[in-house]
Amino acid sequence: MPNRPVLLLDSASLYYRSFYALPDSMTAPDGRPHNAIRGFLTTVTRLVRQFDAAGVAACWDDDWRPAWRVDLLPSYKTHRASPEESTDGAEATPEALLPQADAIAQLLDAMGIARPGATGFEADDILATLASAVNRPAIVVSGDRDLVQLVRPGVHLLLTVNGGMDKWPLLDDRSVIERFGVRPDQYVDLAVLRGDPSDGIPGVPGIGAKTATALVSAFGGLDEILVEAAAGSPQKPLTARLAGVLTSNEDLIRRMRMVATARTDVALNSDRDFDPGRVTEPDMGTLERVGAQWGVTRYVNDLRAALPG
Repeated sequence: MPNRPVLLLDSASLYYRSFYALPDSMTAPDGRPHNAIRGFLTTVTRLVRQFDAAGVAACWDDDWRPAWRVDLLPSYKTHRASPEESTDGAEATPEALLPQADAIAQLLDAMGIARPGATGFEADDILATLASAVNRPAIVVSGDRDLVQLVRPGVHLLLTVNGGMDKWPLLDDRSVIERFGVRPDQYVDLAVLRGDPSDGIPGVPGIGAKTATALVSAFGGLDEILVEAAAGSPQKPLTARLAGVLTSNEDLIRRMRMVATARTDVALNSDRDFDPGRVTEPDMGTLERVGAQWGVTRYVNDLRAALPG
């Protein structure tokens, strides 16, 4: 059916969630935890069945902290640095998760599930590029609220928050406004003004969530707010004090917006492209070997049975 959606998965968001949600007593035959693998496969299987998906793209972080974003904003994701990049106080990737992420990548490739990525870009950019180009309904699946910016007619965001899958909200234009007080295309400007500690985006000093929402709602977006701030006689809800703060931080504000905006023009790695109409033959040898090694053969088979084609 032409209206069946494609699932655009924020892969790291899903396997991190599984790693922390499921106990490490779930183990492979060799005793290593396999909670992230098992949870990831189970989640994707349920999503494919729940939405009768026409295709799946497991978008990948080839570069989860791109240098061009760090150059614009050195604080970007500093607290989530990898073990090789970590500094005092940084949150390193758990050692038990790294081999599981590699195994998930092997299993996805062997099943023929597209795993698009691109050097110098993170999964948010891959998701945005696919969501802007796909010619059928799409559901982006992520725990990253920044991806609210991708919502538009035909593109929903399944936000993996609030506990189990049955509680995950499926957001469209209207529910974004109800939940966040702004339209999807205004969300980045809201996040820039109030800040986003989870990504190391500091926001504008003295502007919290309520003020940021009021400013975006009143003026439409950052460009209009900055014009009003520079005009010399600000209109409410903008005050003279806030106008001064905004004007003095204009360069930072524009850099934060560039960092927070997911790119839609990424040239994807051709060998991992996503084509919802393509059915790829599975690599059964790899599936059997990796599935047995990690003790997840049952979950591999469940996902294979659920996949379209």
